[in-house]
Amino acid sequence: MPRWINLPNLFTLLRLVLVPFVMQAILQGRYTLALALFGIAAVTDILDGAAARRLGLSTQAGAYLDPVADKCLLSGVFLALAVGKVVPWWFVGVVFGRDLYILLGVAGVMLFTPVRKFPPSLWGKVSTFVQILTVVACLARNALELRVLDALSPAILWLCVVFTAWSGLHYTWRGFRVARAH
Repeated sequence: MPRWINLPNLFTLLRLVLVPFVMQAILQGRYTLALALFGIAAVTDILDGAAARRLGLSTQAGAYLDPVADKCLLSGVFLALAVGKVVPWWFVGVVFGRDLYILLGVAGVMLFTPVRKFPPSLWGKVSTFVQILTVVACLARNALELRVLDALSPAILWLCVVFTAWSGLHYTWRGFRVARAH
C-alpha cells in the first residue's frame, strides 16, 4: 500500500468527496442537510490534522491535499450560495479573486526563486476560519430561520471580506520578502 494512503489522508479525501453533496444540498434549498454535511466536512479537517500529528502520519501528499480540499469545499459552497442567492456574487469574486491572486503570486515566486514551500500564514488561517463562520452563519440562517442571523449575516459577510482582503495583502508582503531574500 502506498505511504500516502493513511487515515489522515482518507479524512481529507472524504472532505473532497463531500463537496458536491454539500453544493447539491444548497442548490436544492436543503440547508439543514447542507449544514450537517458541511459540519462533517469541517470535522474531517480537524481529524486529518490531529491524526497526522498524533500518529506521525504526515505525508507530502497530505500537505498538498489538505489545502486543496479546504479550497474546494469553501469555493464550492460559496459558489452554490451565490447561485442560490444567499450571498452576493461580488462576495464570491472577492474570495475567488484573493485565491487567484495568491496562486499567481506563488507562481511568480516559484518562477523567479528556488522557494518551493509556502506555509499558511496566521492571517490566512484566520481568513479561512472567518470564511467557515460565514458559511455556517449563512446555512444556519436558512436552515434554522433564526431572525438574529438576519441581522448578523451582513456583518459576518463584511467581516469575511475584510479578513479575506487583509490576508491577501499579508501574503503579498510575505511574497515580496521571500523574493527579495532570493
